[in-house]
Amino acid sequence: MTRAPGETSLGTPLTWLYVPGDRPGVVAKALGCGADVVVVDLEDAVAPDRKDYALHATAELLSDPAPGPSPVHVRVNALDGPLAETEIRTLAALPGLAGLRLPKVQGPADIHRAAGWATTAGPPVVALAGRPAAGRGRGAAPGAPASATAAPPSATTVLTPSPAPDAGALPATPALYALLESALGIEHAFAIATAHPALRGIAVGEADLGAELGVRDDAGLAWPRSRTVVAARAAGLPPPPQSVYPDVRDLEGLARSSARGRALGFLGRAAIHPRQLPVIEAAHLPSSQEVEAAERIVRAAAAQGGAQALPEGRFVDAAVVAGARRVLSLAERRGR
Repeated sequence: MTRAPGETSLGTPLTWLYVPGDRPGVVAKALGCGADVVVVDLEDAVAPDRKDYALHATAELLSDPAPGPSPVHVRVNALDGPLAETEIRTLAALPGLAGLRLPKVQGPADIHRAAGWATTAGPPVVALAGRPAAGRGRGAAPGAPASATAAPPSATTVLTPSPAPDAGALPATPALYALLESALGIEHAFAIATAHPALRGIAVGEADLGAELGVRDDAGLAWPRSRTVVAARAAGLPPPPQSVYPDVRDLEGLARSSARGRALGFLGRAAIHPRQLPVIEAAHLPSSQEVEAAERIVRAAAAQGGAQALPEGRFVDAAVVAGARRVLSLAERRGR
């Protein structure tokens, strides 16, 4: 069966692990640590003087149709800045790319601009002289100091995008994911979510959004979070993943925060360290009691059909049955 872009063999991803694009050894380790999606970051995680190297290393990684056991997405730099167009044109046609994450999206025009750059891209010719291919070299585990695996920005590089193809031979637009990180982006959430057929998901970027809004705690982000969930579902997109939990040592806090996010309608979460992955997955998987309840609902619907009341008095209709089936689908990740 053909998978929808952004899905893994286990269905909708629950864990999205961000890793800095200028540390190929760390990226290689991340690809094997069990994340549903690895997001190579060219934006916040990369210093300005290493942006060029990060792009070249990422392009070399994605020249392989199967760069690792996890799908690889790339977060490019801000669409209104000087780097995003080159990054998207360079990466969009590479066979190992599973998705592009677009930061600081303000409205539908940003999605159309990124899609336009992607569909006029040609496959680049990439070489990193004297460097092992990203994903194949040895490196420190994610979370190690940058000096452990960083290659110097002065590494000899060659990267030449091919000329734009004829209109009749344009490549398909890669899967696009919009990050809403401003008040304007949240206001335009539904318009962004329906802006383009290649748009496969939206998510909140809470650090930038919280700073712009001047909020001091989670309560101030409750409405933007719910707005994003509603916009995604209204547009027919998967439930969005939660934003990063920044304290990688506070696993109990991560578990509590993830449980609250699941209650709001989020599914899965971005991570910045492998130790966060099992906590996120556990928080977003149904409990044994939820699975048993879902099984009863599905059995009752199969036996009788239509709206009905279960023996314990709960009313069941088509929407409840659909929710129960989603619970059972998620439960399959535990090997049930």
